[in-house]
Amino acid sequence: MCGIAGVVGHADATLVQRMCEVLAHRGPDGDGHYAGDRVTLGMRRLAIIDVAGGQQPVRNEDGSVVAVFNGEIYNFPELRKALIEKGHRFTTAGDSECLVHLYEEHGDDFVSRLRGMFAFAIWDERRRRLLLGRDRVGKKPLYWRSDGAELHFASEAKALLEDHRFVRRLDLTALHHYLTFQYVPAPWSIYQGIGKLPPGHLLIWEDGRTRIRPYWRLDFTPRAVVAEDEATDELRQLLLEAVRIRLVGERPMGAFLSGGVDSGAIVAAMSMLGVDPVRTFSIGFAEAPFDERAYARMVAQRYGTEHHEFVLDRCDPDLLSDLAWHYDEPFADPSAIPTYHVARLSRDHVTVVLNGDGGDECFGGYQRYALMQRIGRIPTAPARRLLTLCASALATRDQRGSLSRRLGSAMRLLAQPAPERYGSLMSIFAAAEKHSLYTDDVRSELAGINSLDLLDRAYASSTAPDALGRLIDTDIHTYLPGDLLAKMDIATMANSLEARSPFLDHELMEWAARLPTGLKINRGTTKYLLKRAVSPWLPPEVIDRPKMGFGIPLATWLRTDLRDLLWSVLTDATAKQRGLFRPDAVLAMLHRHEQGRDESRRLWALVQAELWFRVFLDPPRVRPGAPRRASSSVLGGH
Repeated sequence: MCGIAGVVGHADATLVQRMCEVLAHRGPDGDGHYAGDRVTLGMRRLAIIDVAGGQQPVRNEDGSVVAVFNGEIYNFPELRKALIEKGHRFTTAGDSECLVHLYEEHGDDFVSRLRGMFAFAIWDERRRRLLLGRDRVGKKPLYWRSDGAELHFASEAKALLEDHRFVRRLDLTALHHYLTFQYVPAPWSIYQGIGKLPPGHLLIWEDGRTRIRPYWRLDFTPRAVVAEDEATDELRQLLLEAVRIRLVGERPMGAFLSGGVDSGAIVAAMSMLGVDPVRTFSIGFAEAPFDERAYARMVAQRYGTEHHEFVLDRCDPDLLSDLAWHYDEPFADPSAIPTYHVARLSRDHVTVVLNGDGGDECFGGYQRYALMQRIGRIPTAPARRLLTLCASALATRDQRGSLSRRLGSAMRLLAQPAPERYGSLMSIFAAAEKHSLYTDDVRSELAGINSLDLLDRAYASSTAPDALGRLIDTDIHTYLPGDLLAKMDIATMANSLEARSPFLDHELMEWAARLPTGLKINRGTTKYLLKRAVSPWLPPEVIDRPKMGFGIPLATWLRTDLRDLLWSVLTDATAKQRGLFRPDAVLAMLHRHEQGRDESRRLWALVQAELWFRVFLDPPRVRPGAPRRASSSVLGGH
């Protein structure tokens, strides 16, 4: 596990050294560099496997193939054994060196043999060719930019800013998408000229030309399931195997334990596989509706874990600029705050944590899936027109947002076709809301760009035979990598902690994808098959409880602890002079929130965008390096 960076087309060891210094939090245990006449590769290392000897960059026998690598290859013992039998010689005992020898054997297609999470760069000296790759679902990030003559890449965008020739400019299209999704989706980044390599893709740079191609996509074509009991047993074995291979390493390990089915199943599997003690880490809140610690304790007590808790009773405004620095781009999932805190708690005890990410996407865990299934049979033309008319009438009657407004919103949702309905559920700002927020210049520049087209394309390209399966597939290729995995990677790596996700084992995902949707959502029961499979492992209270999600009391915080920051950052002269958002529209949103209407998700998205502007774009810029505590100039001074 580490951070990687490099330049090809022009060797610049000093620049790559600076890039790696910015990534030191991802790899505090050391660094490594390779310099050729046209390429420089660098990395920072968090030592977990082959702690004593697993340095990078790694090379093949004659040094003609060189690689840097971020992540873990869980099937490296089998790969290594097969490569040795073919005559390859290894100088380390870790997983990284497999890459160069696999590349020699199989070329670019070697990536299909990797079982793990990864981002890598391989330089082929003979062919003067760079290969970049990112894991199938996007657990590890990879940013890049190219002007044709050169290509620069890094694990975090801020490292690319170390090239002082690069001019920092906002990508308005990326901002437009961010305000819909609360994250900037790949292949965009928030910067003009910097892109994100999408999950499951390779990038090839050769002779100054860059091309990107996919190498993996889930197949949702249903397979016959002979019996539920048989499928249940098979799921247990697949999950145990996915956990088992993620227990490799020489450093202390633990698990995030939220109190839900997914993380509870991971803790149960770790215990059954002989981890003793299992160290577990939970975050709690003073506000009861957001606090799941009681359920986490039930699992911890059943398995006798070494359990640790942290109660988040307020939000420190100073933390927000640190998070803006770490996240590189505007990122408005508020659960980044508790994720960061539980990662910091964990790092005091362990170097690796397992988590339950992916369980909801693989097995149908979100309530929106059950909702979409229930309302999926609404008749088309006449009924939808009537619902739309009723919704408009209710919205006209009540502008403040009580029962009639909520009823109108539900009717409007019912009137939409499945993909549009899903897009409405996933949007922070609807298209009309964004355009009413923008200044005239911004609105004009973004005319005709529909963020929901991204979801429509993912939905249309799915092999799932029904609407529910296509929505799950869409989540796996949009929301999962863009939001959940980015949140986890940044929060953990900010604390030099490695996170591993057994539910995102690609063999388990491929098995789950082809399950009939009736085994995922069954008569309103979410994660039907998974709950059946792990019910012997967990207390019934955990299995049967409604899903809470990893929410925080954001609406309350924005009226209390964060109120001064909120108003200062969104209404001061610095914000107004950007020319992006209409000050009167922002002010109206603030007043509505003060008066009791919940505008927290939209306001939070605007706050995170403004903090990013102040950390990365406004002079004097916060120099990349160690994160800075917020100052008045960052958090709203005039």
